[in-house]
Amino acid sequence: MEEGEKITLDAELIQLVTFSIGEEEFGVDILKVQEIIRTMEITKVPRAPQFVEGVINLRGKVIPIIDLRSKFGLQFREHDQHTRIIVIEINDMIVGFVVDSVSEVLRIPASTVEPPPPVVSGLESEYISGVGKLEDRLLILLDLNRLLSNEEQEQLAQV
Repeated sequence: MEEGEKITLDAELIQLVTFSIGEEEFGVDILKVQEIIRTMEITKVPRAPQFVEGVINLRGKVIPIIDLRSKFGLQFREHDQHTRIIVIEINDMIVGFVVDSVSEVLRIPASTVEPPPPVVSGLESEYISGVGKLEDRLLILLDLNRLLSNEEQEQLAQV
């Protein structure tokens, strides 16, 4: 392999939307993100799964809203001016995830991503596609397709 080829391979970039929940910073593939919106009135749904905060009406479309703090077993926190809803498509379903704040869009070299350890910050590694090593911090990369089990996806479809 010539030197120029190696540089091209190492330069493969992954583009991520980064956000925080508590003290941890997460990233998701930007291609899965439809939009990022400020919090709005969330309508509670009776008998919805515990991690479902409710639904919103986004331009005429009813979207279930999942509180990632609840999903990850973290303590409840009131929404504030930094709270955002990341609207994502998972397996042909549009879902909103409530996060504490959205940080930035990052491009990181694929070579800086390592497989997840068995447990990261108390999260099951099944939710995690990898850990990105940045200069001064680690970024937990979420696998959105595995964040919700098949059963949870079926429950959401009924909300």
